Amino acid sequence: MRINNFGPAGMNPYRCQFDKEIQTNKPVAKQDKVEISATAKELQQASQWAVEHQNKVRALKEQVQNGTYKIDAEAVAKSIYKFYFEN
Repeated sequence: MRINNFGPAGMNPYRCQFDKEIQTNKPVAKQDKVEISATAKELQQASQWAVEHQNKVRALKEQVQNGTYKIDAEAVAKSIYKFYFEN
């Protein structure tokens, strides 16, 4: 013999307990909170460097397009010499 649906039909004992808890504990409005780590703050500062770099590149591009960009051949030669022979 098999007994199905033991106890009163349609009654959930856990639901009664849940309803009691809801009535006694008034829901409290929760607020979201965001905390930014020190590493994230450093990364934000690094992005400022990227903005400065982009501005510098943009200025150089404009100079090249306008034909006003002048290359210092002596400074380039010194850098090449320093790279290959002084290290």
